[in-house]
Amino acid sequence: MHAASAPTPAPAQGTATASSGPDLGTPDLGTRDLGTREPGIPDPGGKRLAGLVTMFGSGLSNQTGAAIGSLAFPVLGPVGVVAVRQYVAAIVLLAVGRPRLRAFTRRQWWPVLLLALVFGTMNLSLYSAIDRIGLGLAVTLEFLGPLSIALAASRRPVDACCALIAAAGVVTLMRPQPSADYMGMGLGLLAAVCWASYILLNRTVGRRIPGVQGSAAAAGVSALMFLPVGVVLVVDRPPSAGSVAYALVAGVLSSAVPYLADLLTLRRVPARVFGLFMSVNPVLAAVVGWIVLGQNLGWTESAAVAAIVAANALSILTSRA
Repeated sequence: MHAASAPTPAPAQGTATASSGPDLGTPDLGTRDLGTREPGIPDPGGKRLAGLVTMFGSGLSNQTGAAIGSLAFPVLGPVGVVAVRQYVAAIVLLAVGRPRLRAFTRRQWWPVLLLALVFGTMNLSLYSAIDRIGLGLAVTLEFLGPLSIALAASRRPVDACCALIAAAGVVTLMRPQPSADYMGMGLGLLAAVCWASYILLNRTVGRRIPGVQGSAAAAGVSALMFLPVGVVLVVDRPPSAGSVAYALVAGVLSSAVPYLADLLTLRRVPARVFGLFMSVNPVLAAVVGWIVLGQNLGWTESAAVAAIVAANALSILTSRA
């Protein structure tokens, strides 16, 4: 989300990205190498290093925000935390995108409305999964969305092998056992489906509406969809100041910070490096879940997470894009 986070670029063929939670607004990378410089213009190593540091900070912020947001689950529940996150995301994206809503045509509005629905469902299913199976496993399952899009678009034998490796990891995670929470796993897979849908819809919106106006509009509509949730929470069971603070921090760390960080990163590093680095987000989620929430993964679960991350990394490293 990253937990679904700030807008993550849709992957190029053979490339999957993961920000534990996808969000809205970052331009589709396509097959462009945003780290490629014009001939004759020096490319100081400091810029590339700054981009890598920014990517690490973005991923860490994203997962830390999700972990902090989960601390408000006992009071607000996943739906309440997601509502606050949607509000924060809308404020940030509307301020940056400044969409001209009155100029949108019906052909432009339909994918925007679908994107808003997918965006809200994605974050709600992810946070609900986090509540049931923990941060590391939930983010790993969600990561299957962009990974599947990337592998399905390729006809290379190596990507078929990557798909098998990822499938083995999923089977290992979802193997029958007394303590298995299949509802939580199902919610994680629903988040993956939503993320894959988000990628495809975001490309459509990007083709029909210039800049990030469409993504910003979708974030605003999604926030409006969650407005009744906020009203019910305030009227029915007023939340504590601490729980609201946790949710707001989650919104800032998992929406505002990654969004702005990704905008800076995409100007400093190649698209393939961006996708490769973002693929470690499931690992970051597992580490943050362990440190912040005390959620430990067994050796089997850790191996499954590693297999899914390795499948993405291998696909990217062997691609020509």
